[in-house]
Amino acid sequence: MFERQARPDGPGLMRCWLQAGAPRQLPNLRGIPILIVTSEASYHAAYVVCLSLALALTTSRGETHVPVVVRRDESGVAIVGHVARANSHWQIMNGSEESLVIFQGPHSYVSPTWYANAPAVPTWNYAVVHAYGKPRFRDDREFLEIVLRSLVHKHESGRTAPWRIEDQPADFYERMLANIVGFEMPVLKIEAKFKLGQNRRLEDRRGTVEGLERGVSAEERALAAFMRSRQ
Repeated sequence: MFERQARPDGPGLMRCWLQAGAPRQLPNLRGIPILIVTSEASYHAAYVVCLSLALALTTSRGETHVPVVVRRDESGVAIVGHVARANSHWQIMNGSEESLVIFQGPHSYVSPTWYANAPAVPTWNYAVVHAYGKPRFRDDREFLEIVLRSLVHKHESGRTAPWRIEDQPADFYERMLANIVGFEMPVLKIEAKFKLGQNRRLEDRRGTVEGLERGVSAEERALAAFMRSRQ
């Protein structure tokens, strides 16, 4: 379902961004295998959908944080979203330049006091997914409305009194719609990287999960749950 490729200089990331243009060399963390995910790897595609959707779009023109939706169908995986029309980034999304979208999953500080074995040093565990493709801007109304409804559904559907597009004044909605430009990036390759203490003994990994579960932050608990799911 996926190919394991051991890279001595795999990217070790704690941030997320979409880089338009040729992907640059990313920060390194040695010794962690990168998972090269094929279009048939449904687990990793589903994992991308579940990740935090806050991204940053980085080009030679600057950086923009932008929410996206990941779509999967018989033709493959695509990432869609929108940016402000006043943002010039969309103008270079012509479908010919390779870009990289990075999704940041659960991550947290790990204290060596949670380990059964010593000596040890503090570290940081994380999950990250890299998606590569060639984005193109979409300015047609039908596409924009699909993107907007998908984003609203993703973030409002679980609320007791959700915000709804249908409840907005027509003139207000039309002004807002006119001020954005959509984009779509068919995904050509997905890489998933999970740094979860694989180099530690089982009792140390279990101690890490228990330490994270005692934490006070949502990130700590999310990482603990993710690590349990991978044991």
